[in-house]
Amino acid sequence: MKTIQYALSDGIATLTFDEPGSPVNTMCLQWQDDLDEAVAQLVKDRDALRGVVLASAKSTFFAGADLKGTMRLAADDGPRVFREIERVKKNFRTLETLGKPVVACLNGAALGGGWEVALAAHYRVAVDQPKIQFGLPEVTLGLIPGASGITKMTRLLGLVGAQPYVLESKLFGPREALELGLVQELVADAGGLRAAGLAWIAANPQAQQPWDVKDYRMPGGTPSDPRIAGMLAVAPAALKQKTRGLYPAPEAALAAMVEGAQVDFDTALRIESRYLARLIVSPVARNMINTFFFNMNAIRSGQSRPKSETRFKPAKVGVVGAGMMGAGIAYVQASRGVATVLKDVSQDMADAGKAYSARLTQARVDQGRSTPQEQAALLARITPTEAMKDLQGCDLIIEAVFENRELKAKVTKEAEAMLAPGGFFASNTSTLPITGLAKASVRPEKFVGIHFFSPVDKMKLVEIIRGKATDDETVARAFDYVQSIGKIPIVVNDARGFFTSRVFGTFVMEGAAMVGEGIPPAVVEQAGLQAGMPVGPLAVLDETALSLSVHVLDQTRADYRAEGRTYIATPGELLVERMVKEFDRNGRAAGAGFYEYPQEKGAKKFLWPELAALFGQADVQWTMADLKDRLLYRQSVETARCLAEGVLTSVHDANIGSIFGIGFPGWTGGTMQFIYGTGIAAFLQRARELATRYGPGFELSPVVEDAIRKHEPKY
Repeated sequence: MKTIQYALSDGIATLTFDEPGSPVNTMCLQWQDDLDEAVAQLVKDRDALRGVVLASAKSTFFAGADLKGTMRLAADDGPRVFREIERVKKNFRTLETLGKPVVACLNGAALGGGWEVALAAHYRVAVDQPKIQFGLPEVTLGLIPGASGITKMTRLLGLVGAQPYVLESKLFGPREALELGLVQELVADAGGLRAAGLAWIAANPQAQQPWDVKDYRMPGGTPSDPRIAGMLAVAPAALKQKTRGLYPAPEAALAAMVEGAQVDFDTALRIESRYLARLIVSPVARNMINTFFFNMNAIRSGQSRPKSETRFKPAKVGVVGAGMMGAGIAYVQASRGVATVLKDVSQDMADAGKAYSARLTQARVDQGRSTPQEQAALLARITPTEAMKDLQGCDLIIEAVFENRELKAKVTKEAEAMLAPGGFFASNTSTLPITGLAKASVRPEKFVGIHFFSPVDKMKLVEIIRGKATDDETVARAFDYVQSIGKIPIVVNDARGFFTSRVFGTFVMEGAAMVGEGIPPAVVEQAGLQAGMPVGPLAVLDETALSLSVHVLDQTRADYRAEGRTYIATPGELLVERMVKEFDRNGRAAGAGFYEYPQEKGAKKFLWPELAALFGQADVQWTMADLKDRLLYRQSVETARCLAEGVLTSVHDANIGSIFGIGFPGWTGGTMQFIYGTGIAAFLQRARELATRYGPGFELSPVVEDAIRKHEPKY
């Protein structure tokens, strides 16, 4: 056997998982073959056995399925996958009904298929280390646990108790596992695992799984129980409302849980296998595995980071501007142990910025997610000030002031002098080109864009923008800084709107253009939601302020004039400009935009009734399919242009940035994976159709088409 070491000594058979050439153990085909052989050997050695120990030679226990192999599956591979899943389950079933006690020694993480390997044991011993994670994250990848995870977790925790761990992919550590009864014993370190396991084997010569015990009853009751039946009557509708029918995995997982709970254990296993076999070859699963596993790991491993010998971990960071953005940055930094100086034009404004952190930390204390002591320690790390000199000695200073070139230049000149030797300066701008802002710096090579998203405490993405003069070391240090505060960094090159703001603009302006064409605003909003965007384009425009969009438009026109060119505004931009300049509809903060915002307590916003009179057309024709495609294709086309122009240099930055930065639907795998998941030829053909009907925003030049083909991922 190549991936499993089999040893029999003193009546104890030890199966040690050790996949060669891999940092982790996976359910690759070789492992499946080896499991056949190992279990067959156990059956032969049954009479000589006192027990079985499952162990790992890696730093973790078991990582799960071979996802690269999954990415190579074709649509007609479903039946083969079903047979392979059933083969693994047959071996698990033989192991747990061998009549001998089986112990899993969990020295590290056991996720997905790895947790299902652990569940094949009667007794699980884990190292008491909070960083270790167990659980079933398959739904987040468009899959379901299919190697007995759904069936066993449901029978261990009940239909209600298992839902967070199956449908929501909630992970858990050793302590929670012990409290749930999913792990039976904790030890201080890996050295104590085997001894604990052998002691249990000696004390329990006869072992059975709970569901094999004659008087087994499912915790909480079966679907026929009136209390459970009431919940199940509304659960599918609630789930559909949440997924909008775009994510088949949660629905399949719920079905497998409920159907499996009504039949015997072995039949439940087959039900689970059938659902997984259908899902695993679906486009949605492929898209989500590509992005949420492979692309995310590419970023976490630093593939977007320029090579630099040293890792940067800031001790003290200054933030200039204590508004919502600056205050949010200060909170996130302080929560990660970084000493933060929060500077504004007055002490009162700086104090107000720190008060934002106080409110967030108090909410965590109230929810039981933090302690008063932790709250006090976090707040002690934030020093609010009106004095520029208090920034002295910062390793990094981030300006987060209003989007105005002159103001940013003034702040840069004053604050940059306060940096510690070797420190660097960053601008938190969403639209203004970094190369232009760096002109105010005495060291433009140490000037970089670090674009946070609002609200900072909730948004995971940070866009790092390299100006023309920014050197590799500064980009690498910015990358390290972003990771050190628990955010996801992507790296892009300087251009108007960078990547995220540029692509986000196409989404909202395409929605505005639809209104201008006479399409009912409510339909436009529904198209965005049905496509999978978190919010409709008109609501988003209101939240970000129509006046800001017009400010950006005016600035763009001025910049073009300075370069001797003329900027041609899009139909959506022109409509938003009319909303602001003709009708004084500036957005939610101003109390009026595409929506009305009643002041009465509890009153909900509603679309401005005058929109129909101003822009409605009685004879307008539209299809929901066209509207959804326009909103999705427009963003993917613009992303491909960014890739062709060198604004983006990798597909993984594009996909992760579009999902975590601008809310592009997760089921697509991101703006570039949407192209590859659709199929390049099919995408190009549909884009041409849309361009013919709806304008040049959907046109793809030969250069852009070449970039799409060049960056297509291979597995």
